[in-house]
Amino acid sequence: MAQRTVVTLEDDIDGSEAEGTVTFGLNGVQYDIDLSKKNSDKLAKALAPYVASARRVSTRASARSAPAGSSHKKHDQSAVREWARARGMTLSDRGRIAADVLAQYEAAH
Repeated sequence: MAQRTVVTLEDDIDGSEAEGTVTFGLNGVQYDIDLSKKNSDKLAKALAPYVASARRVSTRASARSAPAGSSHKKHDQSAVREWARARGMTLSDRGRIAADVLAQYEAAH
């Protein structure tokens, strides 16, 4: 015996049939709301002046960004070692590059 499940969304504002779910964020919190076409358009129109003046933020990039307090950028370690050795600095062939060497490299580039 076959079964068929039908999900019908209800507009969270007026109870009419919703066209879909709208996701938006405010003050660092994400919200989902089911809206009809009419109410979705009203929300978009109300937010339009704010969206036009706002900066877009990528959530994936922020999740991968460096931790707070981390000031060093990612560098090609081989290039940093080669640069440092050309200036007479002593570095191991492997492992972490000292912060002062990275700072000098960043300042030079």
